[in-house]
Amino acid sequence: MKRTTVWVTTAAALTGLAACTSSGSSDEPQDKRPASAPAALPALRTAERSTERAETARVRSTTVMGTQLSLTADGVLAWRDGLSGSLTIDYTGGTAAEAMRDLGVTSMEARYLSDAYYARMGDTFAAKMGGKHWLRYAYDDLKTLGGGADLADQMRSTTPNQSVRLLLDSGDVREVGRETVDGQAATHYAGTVRVGDVTDTELRQRLQDADVTAETVDIWINEKNLLVKKVEKTSTTNGRVTQTAHYSDYGVKVAVRKPPAADTEDFKALLSQSSTNPT
Repeated sequence: MKRTTVWVTTAAALTGLAACTSSGSSDEPQDKRPASAPAALPALRTAERSTERAETARVRSTTVMGTQLSLTADGVLAWRDGLSGSLTIDYTGGTAAEAMRDLGVTSMEARYLSDAYYARMGDTFAAKMGGKHWLRYAYDDLKTLGGGADLADQMRSTTPNQSVRLLLDSGDVREVGRETVDGQAATHYAGTVRVGDVTDTELRQRLQDADVTAETVDIWINEKNLLVKKVEKTSTTNGRVTQTAHYSDYGVKVAVRKPPAADTEDFKALLSQSSTNPT
């Protein structure tokens, strides 16, 4: 496989988790929001604040991006001062996952740090890519991918309170009822977020660029006003995108180390190598 093809395939798979995660903010004055069910809004605002203040949580999620990629993720995240955390990502299906398997990669460790996103690809991949196991993606460099500069913002905004914020932009948000999620009582809220109603201008533009007209959001809030589950579904030019995430152990300790420099390949260096040596 040509090095350029290796790079494109790897980049698509590595960024798949972030590419379908909400990154919008709803910190607009109330009179600028679309009309929503009054009874649901106070509870959602409380949940947004409580979830944001919790600062850390365990997360396990499933993401399906049409026929292109499906994956699962499991780990811990912190959003105290920007995003940090560590996730184990398993590629379970799709054309991108098949290409990754051809490179000897079925899963990887992803680390979010303040300077960059790091991915550990394993021994087989390292042997094919110069001996280094880790790939480093500086957030500013992610603008070179097809997702544009928005992708860097998304990768630093994959926090549970973002889904609550997004639902607050729904014009038909409603309380569905009481349900049991992961063994605990929770209240289910749902709504459809139309692109024209999204108050965050950057998020609205990203959705429009992907030809998204609407996104359905379901969230479950426990008795401590914390998000315990979310399901987001969107139709895009690349197919139907569905992400389901479960959150637990709010307040868990999150300590993430930067991978060894000697075992890390930089995104820009890899891209440069692919351009000068395509075979």
